[in-house]
Parts: sequence; C-alpha cells; structure tokens
Amino acid sequence: MAHYSEPSFLLFSMEHMAAIGVLCLAILLLFISRKRWSVLPKHERLFALTLLVMEVLYHVWMIVTGRWGLSDSLPLELCSISLLVAIVLLWTGNKHLIDFIFFAGIGGALQAMATPVLDVGFPHFRYFHFFYTHVGIIITALYFTWMKGYRPTFKGVLKTMIILNLMLPLIFAVNVLFQGNYMFLREKPLNGSLLDYLGPYPWYILSLEGVAFFIFLCLWLLVRKWRFRVGSR
Repeated sequence: MAHYSEPSFLLFSMEHMAAIGVLCLAILLLFISRKRWSVLPKHERLFALTLLVMEVLYHVWMIVTGRWGLSDSLPLELCSISLLVAIVLLWTGNKHLIDFIFFAGIGGALQAMATPVLDVGFPHFRYFHFFYTHVGIIITALYFTWMKGYRPTFKGVLKTMIILNLMLPLIFAVNVLFQGNYMFLREKPLNGSLLDYLGPYPWYILSLEGVAFFIFLCLWLLVRKWRFRVGSR
C-alpha cells in the first residue's frame, strides 16, 4: 500500500500522457537517426547498465519500504522478463533474443504504458522506474531492428508464443505457492486494463492468447512491409 505522503497515479493524467509523449518522441528520434547515427557496443552496454541499475534500485526501494514479497516482487511479469531479456540482448547482441524482445517485449510494454499498474505517480522514483524501463524495452527492440539490421520473423512469432506457453505452468505454480498474481493468471488488475474486455476468469486467459498472437502478427507484418519497401528502393 502507498503511504499517504506519496503522490498517486491517475490513468490518462498529464503525467501519464507526458510519459507516452516521451515514448513517441524517442521512437521518432530513433527512426529519423537510424541511418545517421552509429552506436558502439559500449554505448549499448551502458544503456543495459542503466536499465539494470533502475531495476535493482526498484527492488532496493521495495525492500526498504517493506513492499517486497514473494507474491508480487519476483521478475515473473511479462515486462519484467522482457526487461531482463533486453538487458542481455544489449550486453551480448545475441540474435536469438530479438524475436522475444520484439514481439513479447513491445506487445507487453505498449499495453503496460497504455494502462499502467502503478500505485504512485510523478515525481516519485517508481514513476520514473516504470516508464524508463518500459520505454527501454521498446527502444531496445526497435534499435536492434532499425539500426542493427536484426529481423524478427514469422517463425519468431510462433517461437515466442511457444515460449510464453511453456512459462505459464511455472508462473501459475508460483502464483499458487505464494498466493501471487503474476501475469494476471489468477485475477484481473484492479485499476483496469485490456483484460476487462476479454471475458471473465479464466476465459480471459484464452482470449489473451488470441490477442497476443494477433499483436505479434501485426508487428511482424509491419516489419515485413518495412523490409519490402527498403528492398524496393
């Protein structure tokens, strides 16, 4: 629970729209500079370190304030997993990771940016942690696609779906063991989200499978269309 002195977060408030605006600006700048700006591996690792430091500080803050618990603080949310994958991708450049970070990372982070699960708002550290890490996931995926030439594939869509489904039994077991709600497998978030439109429990989980596949497919089609246009030129 947030302390009375901490600022509350309001969905679609000025601070929320400002964060979305920063994301749009970052994407635009990355796109404009994709052929003009050369990034060295040391810069990629520096960005990876900033993401890692923000995540570590977040866990330190939760421990200090008594918020940390096995039921909700393990890195088992989709965006938490995507963040770790993004950090490893930035540090190693492993091409096998691009499919997961592009499809699951962008898909999950965009949904989280649109309907954040936040109990504190600007100018609290948690506000900056939440949006910095989620923007970082999206920018990492687009950076490796636009500037490094990594190409997500349709096979990657299927691979990402398989990986997520293999993870679900483990995460469900952790939820039962620690009375958690990782990936919202036990109930919907209280402050509203896309899940509100996908039916009651547990059917919304099946609906979410279809939505995830549709989003991943749309992302792949965008990349495929982009490749076609570049090739035609």
